[in-house]
Amino acid sequence: MQDDRPSTTAFRAAVARARHQLIDTPKVFDDPLALRILGPETALELEGLGRRGDNPYLRGVRASLVARSRITEDALHEAVASGTTQYVVLGAGLDTFALRSPYSAARLRVFEVDHPATQGWKRQLLARAGLVVPAHLHWVPVNFGRQSVSEALLDAGFDPARPAFFSWLGVTMYLPPEVTLATLRELSGLARAGGGIVFDVLNDPATLNPLLRLVLVVLRRRFARMGEPWIGHFAPEPLRAALQAMGFADVRRHDAHIVNPRFFDAHPRGLRMRTLGSIVQASLPSRFAT
Repeated sequence: MQDDRPSTTAFRAAVARARHQLIDTPKVFDDPLALRILGPETALELEGLGRRGDNPYLRGVRASLVARSRITEDALHEAVASGTTQYVVLGAGLDTFALRSPYSAARLRVFEVDHPATQGWKRQLLARAGLVVPAHLHWVPVNFGRQSVSEALLDAGFDPARPAFFSWLGVTMYLPPEVTLATLRELSGLARAGGGIVFDVLNDPATLNPLLRLVLVVLRRRFARMGEPWIGHFAPEPLRAALQAMGFADVRRHDAHIVNPRFFDAHPRGLRMRTLGSIVQASLPSRFAT
């Protein structure tokens, strides 16, 4: 992430979500604003492109992106039904949930935490698209690894006395593992009233077969050339142990072996989540419980 420009990968992820709405039937993740937020020029380009240029690699990327969004929002809706009143989107990029939330401001407040350059770019896109920023959305500009996420959230009005749900998608692979763990520890201390989290990680190369390790090498070079290198990864059990030591409970790992049978085995477009990464879901028990 460059300090003076928005994230390239945030744009690419948004394009993948938009293409899912256009060319994949049935939709695994329904986002009616995914195309509109990109602006009329990009929307027209994607609509004209249709399925041309689609390939197994792009389908794999798209499957991973829509699966993690679907799992996150399914878990969020369960959390709201159980009393969660705050949703924190870390590394929000062009996520549109706050714009299409079915909940009133009294039921759920949304805090979007992101790099200032990316957040400023998103606000410009919203204005160009004529999308009104809802009253329940709170902007929280933060440079991960350099600023305290919890301090920024508290300054933005986050209430640690109320349960919160956190999502952190497409970020941890760009951070040193120690920064990721420090942020998770910070969140576990912030959410004293309980809640939950969903985030995704790049799997430790040692857990991959030789072919996948080669694929990982190629992809790392590609993202490094884009100026956003993949530098963080985790093995499943050490990560689970670290989360439990922080106070997280019911730690679940959604990898390709779980996600593909759930969403993609019978999908006519041949979508398949890749095995390079995993989606992690955990709960935060209330520290005020008696």
